Amino acid sequence: MTRNLKMLPVVLAVLALAALPAVAAEYNIDTSHSAISFKVKHLTISNVKGTFDDFGGTFTFDQADPAASTVNAEIKVASISTGNAKRDEHLLSGDFFDAAQFPTMTFKSSSLVMSSKTEGVLKGTFTMHGVSKDVSLALTFNGAATDPWGGQRVGFSATGVLNRQDFGLSYGQVMEGGGLMIGNDVEFALEVEGTLKK
Repeated sequence: MTRNLKMLPVVLAVLALAALPAVAAEYNIDTSHSAISFKVKHLTISNVKGTFDDFGGTFTFDQADPAASTVNAEIKVASISTGNAKRDEHLLSGDFFDAAQFPTMTFKSSSLVMSSKTEGVLKGTFTMHGVSKDVSLALTFNGAATDPWGGQRVGFSATGVLNRQDFGLSYGQVMEGGGLMIGNDVEFALEVEGTLKK
C-alpha cells in the first residue's frame, strides 16, 4: 500500500502529460527538394508553363492533429522563369507583377482539414501584387521518412487555381473570336519537402 502511494505522484504526472495537447513539429522547407510551378492559357490553344525558383518558409505539422498545422511561405517574384528571357522581363514589369514595387508573394495558412490520412484542403491568405485574397489548395500528404543522416522529413503535394484579375494583373486583350490572349485562370502546383527543425 505504501509503495502504491509513493508511485501515485509519478502516475499522476504521466497522466497529466498524456492529457496535454500534441505539439506540432516545426519544419523548414527544403528548397533543393521542393518546387513551385504554374501554367496559364495563351491564345486559348496552348499553355505557357513556368516556375518560381527562389522561395522559402516554415510549417508545422502533426499527423495526429493536422488541424493544428500552420504554414508561412514567401516567394521572390524576380525568380520567375518561363524559359524565355524577354517574356520573363515583361512579366516582371508594371504590365504584370511590377516586381520593383511588389518583390515578394506570401502565403499564410488559416486552416487545414483532412478528409483522409493523406488528402485534405489547406486554406490561407495569399498576397500578390499588393493584394491579399483567401485561397484553397488541394493537399496530399506524401508521407514521412528518415534521411541517411538521421534527419526527419515530410513531403506534400498541393494544387490550386487563382484568377490573376483578382490580384490586379489585368494585362491582355480579348481576341476577335472572343477568347483571351492570356488566360485569367492560373493553375499552380507545389511539391514541398520539409526538414524537422533541430
